[in-house]
Amino acid sequence: MNELGHGLLESPYENALVVEFGLRAIRCEQQRRYDVHYKTVKVGEYVPDLIVFGSVVVDAKVIERITDHELGRMLNYLKITGHPVGVILNFRRARLEWKRVVNTNHQTENRG
Repeated sequence: MNELGHGLLESPYENALVVEFGLRAIRCEQQRRYDVHYKTVKVGEYVPDLIVFGSVVVDAKVIERITDHELGRMLNYLKITGHPVGVILNFRRARLEWKRVVNTNHQTENRG
């Protein structure tokens, strides 16, 4: 990712991650859709940036810093997808900031 530099919009980093994962033969899905339900009724969709290894939600960001707000959102994303682990990558600065988030209430069912 160093080739891109820092501070671009989020989509070039997301797309570059897809390229890099492909070069390393790492299984990755981009922009997979997950239904969001309220009391068993579909009320919307969540579209994560990437699902890596079939179970890790990856969210590429260009923000000032990763805060509790982003961590809380990732926990919600994990609940929606049914996946156990998420990673937030912040490309705002020259040095990558990242946080790993684990859903301790993970259920093995996978929705989508």
